[in-house]
Amino acid sequence: MPFPLSAPANLVQLDSKRGGLWVFVLDREAFMNTLVPELGVSDLDMSLRFYRDIVGFEVVFARPEHRFAFMKFHGSELMIEEDRPREGISALWVVEPLDYPRGRGLNFSIDCPDADALADRLMANGFPLRKPLEDNWYRENHILNGERNFLVQDPDGYLLRFTQRLGTKPI
Repeated sequence: MPFPLSAPANLVQLDSKRGGLWVFVLDREAFMNTLVPELGVSDLDMSLRFYRDIVGFEVVFARPEHRFAFMKFHGSELMIEEDRPREGISALWVVEPLDYPRGRGLNFSIDCPDADALADRLMANGFPLRKPLEDNWYRENHILNGERNFLVQDPDGYLLRFTQRLGTKPI
């Protein structure tokens, strides 16, 4: 199965009077953050290669018939769906034009356990860093939060900031 199920689920019997079909029903509240970006992508297979195979996202569930995947990576969650022609009310979900690079004006900050290893893996697979690895300290009231971070663009040009936490220190 190309999209393994790893989210909390309940086994539910449909049509129990006839001993009918059993299905797994995902418990959304048990695994979804309250804000989950959904990115329109030009090629789902290319995006899965990037997010799943290179970065290390886990596909929690997918709807292959809609060219859609819901993924997790160390607490971050992301949905991707391949572009497709839409009509009527469905067309309202897409704000065009869908030109490269997508997502202008925003970046997604994603925690990762080892920024150096991830940066090396991305570069080895043909994804150059837009901003090299560096350590930064950001003020939060009376403490500084440290992170080692870098920027990279996904195959559609979305800007991703991967961050490894370095801890805190006083100002």
